Amino acid sequence: MDIVASTFVLILAVGLILIFSSLKFVPQGYNWTVERFGRYTRTLGPGPHVITPFIDRIGRRMNMMETVLDVPQQEVITKDNAMVSCDAIVFIQVIDAVQAAYEVNNLTHAITNLSMTNIRTVVGSMDLDEVLSNRDEINARLLGTIDAATHPWGVKVTRIEIKDLTPPADITEAMARQMKAERLKRAEILTAEGEKQSAILKAEGQKQAQILEAEGRREAAFRDAEAREREAEAEAKATAMVSEAIARGDVNAINYFLGQAYVAAFEKLASSPQQRTVIIPAEFSSILGTIEGIKSLSEAAKSAAPRPGGAVPPTRPGG
Repeated sequence: MDIVASTFVLILAVGLILIFSSLKFVPQGYNWTVERFGRYTRTLGPGPHVITPFIDRIGRRMNMMETVLDVPQQEVITKDNAMVSCDAIVFIQVIDAVQAAYEVNNLTHAITNLSMTNIRTVVGSMDLDEVLSNRDEINARLLGTIDAATHPWGVKVTRIEIKDLTPPADITEAMARQMKAERLKRAEILTAEGEKQSAILKAEGQKQAQILEAEGRREAAFRDAEAREREAEAEAKATAMVSEAIARGDVNAINYFLGQAYVAAFEKLASSPQQRTVIIPAEFSSILGTIEGIKSLSEAAKSAAPRPGGAVPPTRPGG
């Protein structure tokens, strides 16, 4: 009985070992290759699988998910002999587990070195200004080159990005001075443009002011001319009336002209800047007579003026 029990336990243990060695569970996102006596036979996808124990074995466990590789920082000489420090990151994904497993040894190391070599090639073919300003172009060129080189390995390069581009300290300082000069230049240009616009607006304002002033002077001159014209018409009418009165032999008309001359002379005498004392002549009564004559003449002119409705004013006896 002990021998039978021991044999049963041994057979059970061997059976369990065979079951566990033949049953394989591949996790999601991975592909495993199966080798029979060292030769590739098939690929196991995610899920449970059964292989022949002691004959088949798991060869390579390939990660089929997208993976990020860091490209170490390196010094690169540009086309214009400037030293630039640059590094990058590469996004890769295995699309063929067999090729990635058996076409290249140490896949990540190979892709890292391939990326470093192509970075030196691409950056070295450009000037420093192009390197610093055309990072997208560098990424596109690197992506096309590296993806084409890794295609036989069953790898797809989905993206490559330059993380950092650092020029030397002296070039960085020169670039800072250049940027400051450009900003000062733009500020001076904007200031000049503002002063130009201000001068234009000021000139326009002065022009409008001069136009308005000229129009005001023209209007004032027109008003003055109109006033002088009316004054001249009134003077002409008064002179005509006085002349008619003189022609009729009216003494008051003669006194009117004499009074005007007398008053004008007396006005000049009184307004002279050298005259501090005004002496009234002894014949001041003649001035009153002159004024009386002017008054009588004015009343006669008023009475002679036509009234509304065409009525003629009554004449005085002896008039």
